[in-house]
Amino acid sequence: MENLSFEKSLEKLESIVHELESGNIELESAIEKYTEAMKLVKSCSDKLNEATKKVNKILTENGELVDFEISSDNDGE
Repeated sequence: MENLSFEKSLEKLESIVHELESGNIELESAIEKYTEAMKLVKSCSDKLNEATKKVNKILTENGELVDFEISSDNDGE
């Protein structure tokens, strides 16, 4: 599979879904499109997981990556 960006993969996936939903596609072609769509779903999922990992890290003042944690202390403020 091509090394598409997340956005391009999502656009292609949406196009395939629209084509499949139209019902104007032969069975063999529909199976091929479905298979391609599942590969795109996995690729998008992998990219989202990687982005989530990056977002959950922040840079400290000295440049080290550390886990980002939200404090649950909310003293009514």
